[in-house]
Amino acid sequence: MKTVLYKRPKSLTSVPTHYCPGCGHGIVHRLIAEVVDELGIRERTIGIAPVGCAVLAYFYFNFDVTEAAHGRCAAVATGIKRVLPDRIVFSYQGDGDLAAIGLAETIHAANRGENITVVFVNNTVYGMTGGQMAPTTLVGQKTSTSPDGRDAPTMGPPLRMCELLNTLPSPYHIERVALDGPAGVRKARNALMKAFRAQLENKGYSFVEILASCPTHQRLSPAQALKFVGGEMAAQFPVRVFREEGKAVNA
Repeated sequence: MKTVLYKRPKSLTSVPTHYCPGCGHGIVHRLIAEVVDELGIRERTIGIAPVGCAVLAYFYFNFDVTEAAHGRCAAVATGIKRVLPDRIVFSYQGDGDLAAIGLAETIHAANRGENITVVFVNNTVYGMTGGQMAPTTLVGQKTSTSPDGRDAPTMGPPLRMCELLNTLPSPYHIERVALDGPAGVRKARNALMKAFRAQLENKGYSFVEILASCPTHQRLSPAQALKFVGGEMAAQFPVRVFREEGKAVNA
């Protein structure tokens, strides 16, 4: 039996991550690094780290990464891209950072059609600050601030960011994928490749939402969390392409 050795992408450092066992962030980091390496853009890439679980992303990526105030990644990415249009600029954000405090920046950057790539990791909960209810928390899902489960009449239903952004005329690519198994990981890589390639070709704004597990705050084992991603989460957040080459894609 042939032994396959792990080969770390050049765009990843050797620093051990701080993420909890079963967390999806490590997988997404790896996929971004692979895409950056394959496209040969490591020396041109600038990432924007969020306030959230990925706040220390600059330790793990082997290219330039800067920090943004909570929710302001899209604004910072816009400024960097306009000043340095030859760079490949992406924001890396969670559901609290992007869909709560950063909702205005997210919508307006998309509406302007900024030539940036947005990577949105949706695990339905605030991870870093203690497992509070997020804009994407499912109805009935228990969190530290919704101990009896999210109640739609008083707390509203979860926000669907891809559907929301797809109402705007300017985005070039919008896609949702799920890290619910090997096939989902491959689809996530393909989606990221399309999004980064679109920026390389100056096509405009690309948005990739990645449904991911948070076993710690979803209160599940890592195996159960994967089933939750592919089951309850995917039922609320359909996995598909919403916008391709600037045109809406029918479900």
